Amino acid sequence: MSKETSLYGVHKGLGALFTDFAGWSMPVRYASELAEHKAVREAAGLFDLSHMGEIHVLGKQAADVLDHALVGNLTALKPGRARYTMICDETGGVLDDLVVYRLGDEEYMVVANASNVAVVSEAIAERAAGFEAQVDDRSETTALIAVQGPKAVEILGAVTDADLGALKYYASVPASVKGHDVLLARTGYTGEDGFELFVDAAEAPALWRILAEAGEPYGLVPAGLACRDTLRLEAGMPLYGNELSRELSPFEAGLGRVVKFEKPGDFVGRAALEERAKVDVPRVRVGLKGTGRRAPRHGYRVLSGDTEIGEVTSGALSPTLGYPTAMAYVEHAYAEPGTTLSVDIRGRIEPVEVVALPFYSRA
Repeated sequence: MSKETSLYGVHKGLGALFTDFAGWSMPVRYASELAEHKAVREAAGLFDLSHMGEIHVLGKQAADVLDHALVGNLTALKPGRARYTMICDETGGVLDDLVVYRLGDEEYMVVANASNVAVVSEAIAERAAGFEAQVDDRSETTALIAVQGPKAVEILGAVTDADLGALKYYASVPASVKGHDVLLARTGYTGEDGFELFVDAAEAPALWRILAEAGEPYGLVPAGLACRDTLRLEAGMPLYGNELSRELSPFEAGLGRVVKFEKPGDFVGRAALEERAKVDVPRVRVGLKGTGRRAPRHGYRVLSGDTEIGEVTSGALSPTLGYPTAMAYVEHAYAEPGTTLSVDIRGRIEPVEVVALPFYSRA
């Protein structure tokens, strides 16, 4: 049976259509996913992301634990800042991609994807052995609500005491929203400006209603997972299980920048990642731009002539751009932007062009 977030009743009252996602019953759309996508690009969308995991690492050696457990340099992260990073296994395969928030000198919060919360929590706890630090998985008691879109600052500004103008991208601050204590972060997964609010799960329904009421004059709408997927695809953001997996390293994904070999000490997967960094990876992640209205989908074959040279990992007709978009892994020789390839879309060969990611970036 799927788990329900503390906002399930709110979503049901709004007429949401639900889907099972990583063991959670989540709203896939409320009315129209295209309208929700458009609202996020032009005004704002309100998302329930409470299926995500929040794992706190506390103590004198919390930074050392994360430097050992993850591929990033978390000791260098200043309090109040956040960083995108990954956790890998000994072979360099990606267990999950993460956002890590440094909440204080001796406290971090690791946000994991819903499908990998147990894997990440257990791996960090195992890798923390011998360090003066505690690992506390607070996923079940923490809710996460996001306000994403160009009107997000105006909406949040009406209900919070935080100085939003001073809050930089990938930064966070404790704040109050109409009497509700939150961690307010300027982060997101849509390609737009916006905020993510971490709050006690019991307070989430009240917080949602406050944000919905504040956002109504600005065109804010509740938004589900369907439009979140097309938004992140346009922004060229990877999804674990599609663009990232244990079989792939950060280098294949074009995200080798997150691996910080220069940090002091050893970290899990270092030796394997050093070897992978020395050679050209066999396949790399690229963007594909199609023509017509038929979009490539996950698992479809990418072809050069009659030869299969890759596979689509995510694809959809872009609501913003009006043409088919996809991310795929293709052989290194075919990864140059401008290269003409094709995709087998249910037996019909459709032309595509390799393009640089992202497909969309806000002005």
